[in-house]
Amino acid sequence: MRIERVAAAGWHDAIAGALDGGARFAGAWAGGDDARTPDWHAVLAGPAGPRVLACQAVDGAVDTIADICPAADWDEREAHDLQGLRFGGRAPMRALAAHPAAPEAWTTPVSGGGVHQVAVGPVHAGVIESGHFRLHVVGERILALDTRLFYKHRGLERAAEGQTAAAGLAHAQRACAACAVTNTVAYAQAVEHATGMWPDRALRVARTLALELERLYNHLHDIGAICAGVGFAPGSMAFAALKERAQRVNAAVGGHRFLFGTVAVGGAALALDAAAASVARAHIRELREDSAAAWRELGFAGSLQARLDGIGVLAHDDAVRLGAVGPAARASGVRDDLRCDSPRLAYEGFAAVRPAPSAGDVQARLRLRAAELETTYDILDELLAGPVQPGQVVVARDGAEVGIGRVESPRGATTCAVTLRHGRVARLHLRTGSYANWPALAHAAAANLLGDFPLINKSFELCYACVDR
Repeated sequence: MRIERVAAAGWHDAIAGALDGGARFAGAWAGGDDARTPDWHAVLAGPAGPRVLACQAVDGAVDTIADICPAADWDEREAHDLQGLRFGGRAPMRALAAHPAAPEAWTTPVSGGGVHQVAVGPVHAGVIESGHFRLHVVGERILALDTRLFYKHRGLERAAEGQTAAAGLAHAQRACAACAVTNTVAYAQAVEHATGMWPDRALRVARTLALELERLYNHLHDIGAICAGVGFAPGSMAFAALKERAQRVNAAVGGHRFLFGTVAVGGAALALDAAAASVARAHIRELREDSAAAWRELGFAGSLQARLDGIGVLAHDDAVRLGAVGPAARASGVRDDLRCDSPRLAYEGFAAVRPAPSAGDVQARLRLRAAELETTYDILDELLAGPVQPGQVVVARDGAEVGIGRVESPRGATTCAVTLRHGRVARLHLRTGSYANWPALAHAAAANLLGDFPLINKSFELCYACVDR
């Protein structure tokens, strides 16, 4: 893919034109060799595929696009904190990755009678990553929520620079265990795109199998997490047990509960003979029956159902405006699912789940995952009907200036951009579905009661580690 170069003075108009043409913002990053005039890139995903636009940030400054594309807000704030870029036309520039001591440097300004703040984290009671929530409330009503992540930012993207394309994959894989397959498939696709390679049918099947196995255990976990969010222990325990069984299938199929090591650049480390595939298929079918039974039990749990409707609403227009992706967006009526158009994977004939109505609340996000589980079970049953071969890539076309890989994770669209120089990684940028959805979670929390926040948070069930990359 060739980068479309834009003059700095025309950056705002170029992005506006792409958005008016139906494209959706999919991430932005800084690159280039000159610290004084770094290149500022943006991926715009449209009907004809992704485009990469770039302009030079002269003296480290470029016009903001957050006014016309709120989905770019986090990307600009992160680039300001980590690369020192300045974005004209936006004030103030609240800190995101940086952690200034003064709360007013990173929180939403809220004032008025009876307004106070409730601080949660960054250390939590559960076994989770560090994350801080600053809730502005009047009484029990949430006015605004600010999230503060990046507590364990590891610099994985920078560490990948100078590595061979094959070695760089480990940096994408370590970004997040729960999204390890998605992140490595996106990275492998980006490298193969940059080098003009195309996966054969066997490789597409192997990668799709790993992706759907990852989606399976994540969706089972997320349903249980919503049950935990209202203190419904029977549902939480039932789906935790189902998730455990799904991860044991992962260990049997791929040698790792989180499927580490099942993806490689130019190939796959996942292979099953007919007998092993048949055993895995039988386990998946048993899991499907048992998860369906557990789901039916949730429908009769009045104490659970009474807590779900109308809580944490993310309206359709807000989901689009904020760039929400994945189940969170689809539960709000946004019909985007990258599996509908993934020629580098084996999703032929895939149709995204279209639940009705799309209320955008906790109930809708719960039901959306349950419906997507059925689709995942169907895909796995088909893919495991015979042996699974690791496959390979073939030279299909000339290389690209920058390679882009886009994959639908359990939490939504993940974009990976890779620039290679002499076979080594010059720049890696990974923007996950969780990263895209954190602003939407903050928006959905507003106007709810303080006691509802844990439930709303669990209904999105976003990864901290994906941000702390």
